[in-house]
Amino acid sequence: MTNHSETTGPAANGNNGGRDSDGRNNDGSGISDRVGFDAHGAEHQVTLRTPGELADALPYLLGYRPEDSIVLVALHDRGGRGRFGGRARLGIPANKDDWAAVARQLAHGLITGSERRGARPEQMVAYLCQEPAAGETGRQITERLAPLAALLRTECGRLDVPVIEALCISGGRYWSYCCPSEECCPVEGLPMGLPGTSVLAAAATYAGLQVRGTLRELRARLQPWETAAALEQEVALDTAGMALVPRMLDLTSRAEVAEETVRLARRIMARFAEAAPVSGALQADLRDDELLGHEEAAELILGLQDRTTRDRAAEWMEAEEAGLALRLWRALARRCVGPYGEHAAAPLTLAGWVSWATGDEIEAREALAMALGADPGYLFARLLHQACNEGLDPESIRRCLRAEREGREARARAEIAQSADVDDAETTDELVRPNTPVPGQVATPPASDGFMGGKPGPGKCNDTPSAGPSRAEDALSPCPSGSDRALPTPPPAAASRRRKRVRPGTRPDARPHAAEAEGRQPCAEESRPRSRPARGTRPAAVRRTTGKDDVRRPEGTRSGGATEEEG
Repeated sequence: MTNHSETTGPAANGNNGGRDSDGRNNDGSGISDRVGFDAHGAEHQVTLRTPGELADALPYLLGYRPEDSIVLVALHDRGGRGRFGGRARLGIPANKDDWAAVARQLAHGLITGSERRGARPEQMVAYLCQEPAAGETGRQITERLAPLAALLRTECGRLDVPVIEALCISGGRYWSYCCPSEECCPVEGLPMGLPGTSVLAAAATYAGLQVRGTLRELRARLQPWETAAALEQEVALDTAGMALVPRMLDLTSRAEVAEETVRLARRIMARFAEAAPVSGALQADLRDDELLGHEEAAELILGLQDRTTRDRAAEWMEAEEAGLALRLWRALARRCVGPYGEHAAAPLTLAGWVSWATGDEIEAREALAMALGADPGYLFARLLHQACNEGLDPESIRRCLRAEREGREARARAEIAQSADVDDAETTDELVRPNTPVPGQVATPPASDGFMGGKPGPGKCNDTPSAGPSRAEDALSPCPSGSDRALPTPPPAAASRRRKRVRPGTRPDARPHAAEAEGRQPCAEESRPRSRPARGTRPAAVRRTTGKDDVRRPEGTRSGGATEEEG
């Protein structure tokens, strides 16, 4: 059970609940004689008269049927009529010692969240939803959860927001903790109506409100495999890890891994787009699983552990790209099997982000809560979860990600144009470099667009979450003006493509042989032609030996350079 709280803003389509001025008991408990559910404007209002109708309204308030959940729903007074406001849900803790803290967290979180949105609730409705275990009855669950209902009423009362009704829903029946009359609320409970047969269900359907099933069904699309294929996927992850992790820890090859990850993800999304559609969520997930190989999934899962690569993948959030990306992130989350469960934080966060960006807050909250369950310290998931729960607009994040994408594409176009200009103007003197006395210099390779903002400089490695917020994480704060916020300036294309070489043992004032200077411009008298590399290496190459910092350099040069930092 994912035990991360979720809160939402006002119910969609203006769902209203009301009460008469004398509909409250003297002790502040009990529901009113009438609760209005505004399904489609004031002219299409459904009146809820009983606790059973209020219980039937819960799935339409949340958009799904909660299981093993505590739900608080705020009520706001508007001209003598009520309006359903924010909702908060949390899993029921198995340990009773945690109930007091959970009740306090839910009550405080929902009330203060409503205040931040400018509307403090006047009353609350509480729900406890749990299905009976083997050999257990709904009445036994109601009695066992009674102390939790009392704690919810106490915590809300401390904040001067009374709970006017508390219901327990279990096994297709409901019980009221606030109604003292056994005539209307007997101890054996009352049966709930068949789903979709009430007047409220008809009004909600007319208003466009949909109930998507249970949280268990939604969570199943994101949970890791527990089939025989999980072992094959784990082996593929082990193999890919041995090949990719050393490259991701190396500053030189890290950008290459990022670019390979992005290209592979795009190929898989194109494959998904060409697949024939199927009906049903389960069949759709099975189809996607067949289209994604074990090795491909392993490379993508590991590649997305780099935050800058993950941020670039987060840009696939609109139009057709969003739907294809969401299918890919779900499939990858299902492949984080066995000891790789923590790796699911990245694809789950991307699934939550795309869902939120496209308006599906239900899946967004669940995916982000599952990401925090996989890695409680995953910053991007924590920030998105908080922003989604507080009802913020994701457009500010979309704007920043669009700006990052446009800035990177603009830099790529500029580099291509600059490279074309250099190639057109290339002459004999361009092939020869002055023999400047800079021993051991190794030029920095051009920034790859596999990372947002270019490759980090020496000593700055983004392979750990503690290295500071990434672009997407920083975008959750107000986005500054300008598209490239503190982006490193990439090195000039021409300078990065041609590295200066120094002939071993050559003095700055040495004169070249006559044959080398013959037919060349004056600058050719100060260096060797680039077409004659020393010691059999190709031009501008650095040969690696046993380790990351073991670089074989030409004789007469000293260590040091812009690409790697000596320890």
